[in-house]
Formats: sequence, C-alpha cells, structure tokens
Amino acid sequence: MSRHNTRNKNKRPRADESASPSYAALKRIHSTGAITQDDIRQLYSVWKPVCQGCHGNTKDSPNCFCGLIPTTGGARKTGLWQKNGEHVGSLGPDPSKDLRASTETPAGLTNLGATCYANSILQCLYMNTSFRSGIFSLEPDILKKQPVLDQLARLFAQLHSSKMAFIDSAPFIKTLELDNGVQQDSHEFLTLFLSLLERSLSYSKVTVAKTIVQDLFRGSVSHVTRCSSCGRDSEASSKMEDFYELELNIKGLSNLEESLDDYLSVEALNGENQYSCESCQKRVDATRCIKLRSLPPVVNFQLKRYVFLPKTTTKKKISSSFSFPGQLDMGKRLSDPSSNYIYDLAAILIHKGSAANSGHYVAHIKDESNGHWWEFDDECVSSLGFHPFGEKPGKSSDKADQKSEGTSTEGSVANGNNSSHHEAALTSNMGEMFSSTDAYMLMYKRSSKDENGIKSNNIVEASNSSLPRHLMDEIDALNASCVNECGEYLSKKDNLLASIQERRQEVKSVITEAPATPDDDSYFWISLDWLRQWADNATPPSSIDNSPIQCEHGKVPASKVTSMKRLSAKAWEKLLSKVRIFSICWILFLRIVSLTRFA
Repeated sequence: MSRHNTRNKNKRPRADESASPSYAALKRIHSTGAITQDDIRQLYSVWKPVCQGCHGNTKDSPNCFCGLIPTTGGARKTGLWQKNGEHVGSLGPDPSKDLRASTETPAGLTNLGATCYANSILQCLYMNTSFRSGIFSLEPDILKKQPVLDQLARLFAQLHSSKMAFIDSAPFIKTLELDNGVQQDSHEFLTLFLSLLERSLSYSKVTVAKTIVQDLFRGSVSHVTRCSSCGRDSEASSKMEDFYELELNIKGLSNLEESLDDYLSVEALNGENQYSCESCQKRVDATRCIKLRSLPPVVNFQLKRYVFLPKTTTKKKISSSFSFPGQLDMGKRLSDPSSNYIYDLAAILIHKGSAANSGHYVAHIKDESNGHWWEFDDECVSSLGFHPFGEKPGKSSDKADQKSEGTSTEGSVANGNNSSHHEAALTSNMGEMFSSTDAYMLMYKRSSKDENGIKSNNIVEASNSSLPRHLMDEIDALNASCVNECGEYLSKKDNLLASIQERRQEVKSVITEAPATPDDDSYFWISLDWLRQWADNATPPSSIDNSPIQCEHGKVPASKVTSMKRLSAKAWEKLLSKVRIFSICWILFLRIVSLTRFA
C-alpha cells in the first residue's frame, strides 16, 4: 500500500514564468536580437511607480527608497540614525556630570572596593570644622615629612574646594597601606587612625594642630573600687585613663540613656569576687564602677552591635531598634556634675547588613554651619534636610534599610523589644528622639559654654572660605584642569552633534530627490547595499562602489534588479558632490540564458 505524499502539500504553487511580461521580453530579445526601451522598462522594473510611504523597502521595485532612513522623529539602534544620546556616549563619560553644583554641597569619596568604612570615618572627621582647620594649619615642612598627614590635608583640601562631586581616595588609602578589598570595622579604624594622627601631629609646632586629636576627642575615666567595710577607694581608683570613645552595651537596652546607665552602673563584688582591701588587709565585699572625670568637646559612642556566640564562635549583629536623643545632657554623668555639658547630635555612622565582617557603611552628618543633614554613601552625597534620617519628626523612615546590603534579621540577635528595622523620630521627656536598627556609632558635639563662657566646640577658629596657599595652589590647578576637560568634552560634543545633524541633512537631501519617475530617461543605477551603508553610517564610504551589482564586463545584468536602485540625475549629482566614483554601471543584456529555458 503506497503512502500519500504530503511533502509538498504546504508549498505555494510555482508561478508560470512563461506567462510573465519579463519572460516574454527576454524571449523576444533572444529571438530578434533587438532591445527596445519597453524591454528595458519591463526587465529592470522601471515601469513600477514611485513608492509613497511603504512600511519597508521594496526590493522588487528599483523606484522604492522607503525605509532607507527613519520616519520623522524615528531612530535606530545603531548607525547615523540612533538617538543623539547614543552618539554622545561614544565620547565617553561626561566630566561635567562629576561636578558638584557648589562647594556648599559636600563631596563624596570613591570606594576602592571595600573602603566604605574608611570613607565614612573620614567624612565625619572632615565635617568637624575644628578638626579640619587644625589639619589645614599644619606647616608645609611637616606635611613633607609625614606622608599620612600630607595625604589627609590634600584629601581635606579637595573635599573643601574641589569642583568634583567626589574625590579619589586612592592616594590616601595607599599611603595608609590599607587592603582595599577587605572590609574592616569602622570603630577599629577610627581608634587606630586617631592614634596614628596623634603621633604624627606631635611633630608640629602649631599648638592647635599639635594636640587637635586630644583636644577634640580625649576624655578621661577612672575605675573606682570602694570597700564596703571601710568605705575607702583603692589606690588604682585615683588613676585616670584616657578614652577617645565610650563603648556602650545595647543588648537588652532600648536607648542611649539606658546604655549610659549600664556603663556607669555600680557592680557588687562579693562571694568569689570579693575585693582584697589594702586598708582592711582582707578580702571584703566591695563595689566597682566607672566614673567620668572629664568629657571632650566631641564624644563618640560606640554601640556594641555585635555579640560573640560561643556555640558557633561567630559574631552576630543585634538588629533591634535603638533610640538616641537629638540633644544630650552629659553634665549629670560626670563624677562632679555640671550644667555646662550639653551635646548636640552631630553624626551617625550606620552599618547596613546582618554580618559582622561584611555589609556597608554610610554616615549621616550634620553641617555645623546651618544644621543641614547629609548622607555620605561613598561617591554619593544626598541631602536629608534638617532631620538625620530625611523625614519630618514623628515619621518613620526605611531609607537606610532600602539601600542595605542584606538587612535580613536571619542569624541576627534581637533585643527582645519587638522593634522592626526603621529609623524614626520620637518625642519624649528628653526632647526629640531618633531611632535606628543600624546605628553603629554616634557622635555628639558639645554646644554649651564652659565656665569661662567659651563654646568648647570652637577649639580652632574654623574658616570655610579659604585654604592655606600651599594647598590652594594645588586645588586651583586641579580645578583648572577639570574645567578644561569639561570644556574640551563640550566642544567635542557640540562638534559631533553638529556633524551628525549635517550628515543627516545630507542623506535626507539625496534620498528625498532619489526617486526617478518611470518616464524619466535620465537616471543612474546604484547598489542597494552601498546606498544603505551610505545612508546608515555617520562616517560614510568615500567612494561609490557598484561592483556587487556588476557583471565581469562592468555592466548591470537585469538579474541584479532586486539589488539596486534607480537614482534620479539630481540625486546623483548631489551624491557625486560628496563622494567619488569607484565604479559606474551601464545596462547590458547578455545572451547567457539557455535556449531551452524559452522552449
């Protein structure tokens, strides 16, 4: 049993070539050897009308030039007709986009891989006008001898007066020999950096610069142990210990006041922990506590966000919300209470993420000159208005969490106060309160006057309007180079767009005049591929190349009619004014068709 053949059932029936006018013309030419104008019109499809707004270019008609250029307002993905923005992109980044509107807007710092911890601390130090001015007051010869101070002064000078929206931190990071691929703890970095600065600054002869670290950040405490029997303090209790930050527990605590109470709380020493009293000459019950002896103009509170888990020998983050006031009375915390120690919140260092050895650091810092808050996120600096979290008092904010690198609470430790991740402003008997799940360090700056009526936060007379000459000259040169670079880019951009516009007009003028009417006897054949290339490229070919549509005699066989276009004499003249001729085509009818084809 034979199967039904279905191989060709969906094929379109082949047209009967013998019925076509072109076939008839070829047969007549072959038999008579004579070629008429009607034969040419038929074989080369000259008779076809000029197209008007085809959806695409019709290859069957040499008179169709539709689709060679986009419609008005249209664009293409590549070539001459792509959007202007794509053309401009070929010039590379626009340097003017890296400029800041004015020096009133703070500049950011580049992240070299994992240097956000250092960037955040550097911005906190720079935004402290007293510390900044102390660095600017250093002698040039000291800067030459102390590479770290030199790079810090240069970095601060650029943050101060550079036209750039963000500053390259690479020279400074390299000088400190930091591994820019390894995340570090910002608190550890601040501690080590201040110690390094203290040593380096000791060589300066400028008084305010020599001791700027101690004058701004150093306070003192004593660890007091008191015998419950005789009431006397231990000899070690009179020893003063310097501190540059206070490390506060936050586990199980909900706000800064509770953490300070915990830090200064009295611990009972009894049982196995009894104290050996020098006066009583025996082990006795006693108490032990920390007493604040003196406070610096800037107090840094390090919040212990991480706890050690013995079972896993890993650190986990305490992810619960923690509140802190906009204004803090530290005078009542001193061993000798005073009313002249009122501090204002100046900066918040935020750690985003749940892991101890990863995540991302940003800093929210208040501008001392106007009370405006800014978020410093490496290169990006954003305005927060007059609220440290960018929201009006009483409104919660998820701003910091939205940018966090992995803020999931999985594997983190909660305080048990059922708080969610948020930053908010609250109101209490302590005044305006702020709350955050990611605040890692708090900086408070003293705003009250001391006993002599002098505001202690003005350790150095800060100047926001000028730099030392040796730094200003360098910044002026950098700014001049930046302005020149922006000017050169703008000039290149203008020239490019002008040339693109001129080129498009050139193509349009030729394509508009390109169609020749069927009755027009003055026309030229041109390769469709070459014409597309000429019309699509911003840099056109320098010569007309018709070789793809020519036979070995340099003429055009009718079989190539779908690969060429019929150009009017006017369009041809315009084209010749722009490019030279590589090969021109003439019509040729060759007797190369087999006689059997017409049989």
